[in-house]
Formats: sequence, structure tokens, C-alpha cells
Amino acid sequence: MTLEITTARPESALLDLPWSTPLEEWPESHLAALPRGISRHVVRFVKLGPRVLAVKEIKADIADREYAMLRNLRRLDVPSVVPFGVVHGRTDEHGEPLDACLITRHLQFSLPYRALYSQSLRPDTAVRLINALAVLLVRLHLDGFWWGDVSLSNTLFRRDAGAFAAYLVDAETGELHPRLSNGQREHDLDIAQVNIAGELMDLAAGGFLEENADPFEMSASIIERYHTLWDELTGTERFNTGDRWRVDERIRRLNGLGFDVDELSITTDIGGTEIVITPKVVDAGHHSRRLLRLTGLDVGENQARRLLNDLDAYAAASDRQGEDEEILAHDWLATVYEPVVRAVPRELTSRLEPAEVFHEVLEHRWYLSERAGHDTPITEALADYLSNVLPSKPEEKAVLGVDTEEMPVISRTD
Repeated sequence: MTLEITTARPESALLDLPWSTPLEEWPESHLAALPRGISRHVVRFVKLGPRVLAVKEIKADIADREYAMLRNLRRLDVPSVVPFGVVHGRTDEHGEPLDACLITRHLQFSLPYRALYSQSLRPDTAVRLINALAVLLVRLHLDGFWWGDVSLSNTLFRRDAGAFAAYLVDAETGELHPRLSNGQREHDLDIAQVNIAGELMDLAAGGFLEENADPFEMSASIIERYHTLWDELTGTERFNTGDRWRVDERIRRLNGLGFDVDELSITTDIGGTEIVITPKVVDAGHHSRRLLRLTGLDVGENQARRLLNDLDAYAAASDRQGEDEEILAHDWLATVYEPVVRAVPRELTSRLEPAEVFHEVLEHRWYLSERAGHDTPITEALADYLSNVLPSKPEEKAVLGVDTEEMPVISRTD
């Protein structure tokens, strides 16, 4: 058989990897020490020049299907890992065929849920992870994607201003449709509830979950969170013609959730006494797109909201609310944001991504101000944060030496 490598962009260095060796036996010299989640397949992180790739060993037809699906999801701008390539025609040293490999880019500063629980986390971490997964599932369903294997294990999480942002990792069971039926959406929710309950039971058995936490109640919360968000994004609203301000209120409410409304369907009855409004197309990333337009910063949605709030505070403090927004944003970037992120010592830059560092400095400033009883200058808060807080953070860009496969497992949901 002839080795065949299909990639989204040419990468000759792929030829140097030991494709004739089963992935499980690849030498350490090729591997990156990153935390791996639970998977039914062999997965390894591989160093390839300046980047890190995730390589998954699976059957050829599944590899092709998942590669194509991930490419489609990227075109829809769905939070997911970026497909890099597929390798076919592998044989071992005896000429025996080996499974194909799917290659994706490693998502920097992301972690599987079990790696997050290997750290010291807030008690409500499970709730925040489930909320993030519910938001991801709503976004997938709005785009017509039926996942078929919803779980924490099939998701990567990145910190997003105190919350988490979820990214789809495993798409091999997924299907894209023009529109999902209610039955398809509910089926995904049923799968999610069962899988998450099992995953949380594993954590509880290993002592990683709060002592009084109920895995079944916590997993059921994804249903409530999902339906609340889905109804807000797609639900029909009726009101009298005298309450037309509620159209703008609905849009602002959706923007507050991080979604843009591309189109609204507004109808009135024959007598003109009632208005019916339904969002037709809802697009996620409202705050992150606005921040990107103003500053060029490409960050998470909650991080963008927090940075925009600080931009507003900067405008108020300098009495510049009426100035051109883009000029104001440029000044804020140069005098507030960039000095903070540039102050992080090189040896600490892999602890958190820059936008999360800035968010935590703002949080730390608030904490110091409350303790002191007066406003703390950001320079003072930054110095204290860099000395006493950031050095104790784990390296989330590349968490070395943490292998979540070694954490105790009762049942595998992926």
C-alpha cells in the first residue's frame, strides 16, 4: 500500500512522522506532553515544528467522514477543533495494514474536563462546564448539527473570563441537516444527560467532585439550561402595538447573551393591535466580533464582554464617552490592555492566555480595592497579581505531566 496524506494545507514535515508504527507505540521524541481525555480510540499529541497536532487512530471511512464534518463545522464558524488532515495507506514493518489517522490542530489553552478536575477549582466547576456545553449544543442545533454523542469527554474547555467556553472535539457520530426536528434535539439532550451523569459519577468516585454533589441532578441541569437559552433565541413573542420598544429590548437581550440577530420576522394582526416577533437567524459571538472590529483582539465571548466593559469604564473615567469609539478603543488598547499583558514575565506566559490574564487582573484589582476600602491603581494590582497569583496557576497552554487517562474511571462514555 502507498502512504496517502490529505491535508488542508501542504506540510512536508508530516512525512517525518513514524506512520509505520502503531500510534500507541510512537516514541516520546515525537510526542507533546499534553493531557488526554478519555477516548475509545488511541489519541496522541504530536510536535510538528512550532505547532502541536492531535492524531487519532481510527478506521479509514470514519476518518474521512469526521474530517469532512469538521471542515463543514469550521465553515459554519462552530466552536470546534480545526481539521488538519487524514493519513491513509499505513502499514507496519511487516506489511500488515494499520488504521488511518485523523489529524486536528491542538486548541491552545484548552483542557479536557478531567484535566480541569486535576487542578484546584471552584466548587461550582461542574455547573459551569455543563452550562458551557449547553451553550455549545444550542449553537450546534441552530446550525442543524445533530451530535449523537454529547458528553464532557467529547468537548474541550477554555477559560472565558471566569466561565468556560466549550469546543466540539469528536464529530464522528454527527450529522448535518438543514434543520433539526424537536425529536432530534431532544435525543441529543437525552444522550447528554446520560453521558454527563456517568462522567460525574467517575469524578465522584475518584474524589474530584464536591462531597454533596448529585451527579444525576447536575447532569439534568443541562436540559433546563438548554431549553432556557433555546427559547430565548428562537421563541415567538407577542405584545401590543403600543409596546414596540420591546422589539429593541428583545434584540438587546439576545446581544447580552452574545448573539446577533441577522433577521427578525415581525407580523401584526389585521386590526394592528398585536405584534408577533420571531428571531429568524441568530448568530453567536456578538461581543467578540465587536471587540475584534474595535481593537483587533480575537478572544472568547465572555472575555470580550469583560474587556468591552473595561473600555466603557475607561471612557467614563477619562470623560470621553462622546468620542469616536474606534479612537477611544485604540487609546485603551495602548494605555491599559497592552501594558498589562506585556508585563507578564516570559516564563509565565503559558499559564493563561493574555485576555484571561487581563480579566484576572481586573478581578484581583476589585478584590484588593474591597479589602483596602478604596480604589487600587491597576499598576499596583498588576504587580501583586504577578507576584502572588499567576505563578501558582498551572500551565494551560501545555499542561506538562498530566495524563487524565490515569485518573480513576468507572464507566467510559466515549
